Amino acid sequence: MRNLAVLICASIVAVHAAGVENYNIPLWEPGSVPMATSDGPLDAPFLTVFLPPENKRNGSAVVIAPGGSNIMLMYGVEGIEIAERFNDWGTAAFVLTYRLNPKYNDQARVLDGNRALRLVKSRAAEWKLDPKRIAFAGFSAGSALARITAAASGPGDAAAKDPVDRLDSKPCALVMVYSAGRATPGEDLKNFPPTYLLAAAWDKGAANGSAQLFLDMNKAGGVAELHLYQRGRHGFGSAYTSPEYGPWMDSLKHFLNLNGFFGGKK
Repeated sequence: MRNLAVLICASIVAVHAAGVENYNIPLWEPGSVPMATSDGPLDAPFLTVFLPPENKRNGSAVVIAPGGSNIMLMYGVEGIEIAERFNDWGTAAFVLTYRLNPKYNDQARVLDGNRALRLVKSRAAEWKLDPKRIAFAGFSAGSALARITAAASGPGDAAAKDPVDRLDSKPCALVMVYSAGRATPGEDLKNFPPTYLLAAAWDKGAANGSAQLFLDMNKAGGVAELHLYQRGRHGFGSAYTSPEYGPWMDSLKHFLNLNGFFGGKK
């Protein structure tokens, strides 16, 4: 676990070393993290902020959850690279460092996912964001987190002492890359946000699960779009130059645009 902390911190430092003006914000103040078992660096989830140039911003935002089997975070290929592509589109990106096994389980992680969305919405005016255009994108284990986050999202607690907890946590769209996650009790697929599903056919668990989720959402009356590439593997990230699935982020942009993510008409 110590090596994991070093990996995460090194990734953040590398971003700053490259001259990019990014910074971290904690999801909760020290001592206020729900379900925390101690106060070490892996007990305090946070967001890393990636803002596009002001002249490119269109008011959209995305929370990005990298994968890593819930034991580590693939911060580069499923975090920084994805955030930079969103920035190219004028979207503010927030890479989520969520709590990991074995100290924490999905009960803690779903709190992290919903809190991340609420926190970004709470600072929408500061970053000039439209709180109705904040998506959640996950990869592998982060994609499973996207599903349980959406299932648990909803209006905030009007009586909460923390003003962040009074806000709605529902994302405007879901991006689920090479994992369909698992259903949770009470999951209402009809009321899920528009959902983009992506996997490679060789990655059978992710591909078949994504196909099944598409069928289930379609039958329930939800909005979903499915992309299964005939070749490929698990963990391809942005795949910008890949001959097999390089165009996938362009198809994602098209999906988001159809749903008014960038500010156009639906």
